[in-house]
Amino acid sequence: MITVDLRSDTVTKPTPGMLEAMWGAKVGDDVFGEDETVNALEQKAAAMFGMEAAIFCPSGTMTNQIAIKCFTQPLDELIADQTAHVYRYEGGGIAFNSGVSTRLLNGYRGIITAEMIAPEINNENIHYPHTSLVVLENTVNKGGGSCYTLDHIKPIAELCKQRGLKIHLDGARIFNALAHTGDKAVNYGTYFDGISVCLSKGLGAPVGSVLLADKATIKYARRIRKVLGGGMRQAGFLAAAGIYALDHHIERLKIDHAHARILGEELVKRPWVTNVVPVETNIVLFDTTEPAAAILAKLAEKGIKASSTDTHRIRFVTHLDVHAEEVEYVVDVVKGL
Repeated sequence: MITVDLRSDTVTKPTPGMLEAMWGAKVGDDVFGEDETVNALEQKAAAMFGMEAAIFCPSGTMTNQIAIKCFTQPLDELIADQTAHVYRYEGGGIAFNSGVSTRLLNGYRGIITAEMIAPEINNENIHYPHTSLVVLENTVNKGGGSCYTLDHIKPIAELCKQRGLKIHLDGARIFNALAHTGDKAVNYGTYFDGISVCLSKGLGAPVGSVLLADKATIKYARRIRKVLGGGMRQAGFLAAAGIYALDHHIERLKIDHAHARILGEELVKRPWVTNVVPVETNIVLFDTTEPAAAILAKLAEKGIKASSTDTHRIRFVTHLDVHAEEVEYVVDVVKGL
């Protein structure tokens, strides 16, 4: 029986070319700044997004949490959409690591606007937390892979500059967003104080995320990474996978998007599916008449792994280990349910 894992794009295995790059990596002690492959990854990623500097970390959660720590002080407040990964899926780290409260907005599929943000910025008053940071997510996981364009981002960045706020991007699937919108990565540095770029989702690296910012912020970020236990020593073996992913796995993201659209188009036709969130990138969210657990059990019997995000909502995520023939197999199974 075929096994197709649609739970997440984090389940991918390194490709033969990536393994070869990892095997041949030149390494040193990164905490001493002596791992040349880590240094090369950081320089490459920063340049791609028009930023001054970068730091390599084990996960996107760590890069996000470091950024929040760098851009806030205890008793501050950040603004984010109520679906934001930094709020829902990072273990309460905003409060634990930074002593910061969160003002949540109800955006459209996780996309918030300058008009929504402006009235939520607190005036200076001892009764209110100090608003210091806005966090955007691109693509939005809970929004079904919905995307910000630079045209959406620009007025938010301008508002933050006018009001003295920092702005951070949780770019968990930023390259999926760029593949969909056609925007250029290098232009992002114009608008953001910090950018987290995950390498282990759509790009298929086994581990890692890179935080991009100016040199002063990254210098402080290295201190925070150390405190969080993120100093990985000879991390060049992992960084080599990230470099390979940036060189070889960006253009192919459009294939994942095409596969997701095929699945979405088939699900719309099924009588047991009540709604399919419009598919933009590599995430397909759909609602079911039966409890999601029952549908997932039926899919599992056919070797298809997926996950639920609510009692009647299921998520499919396409990635580089899901090929055309496996998409066809999932379509056939979905037709037969």
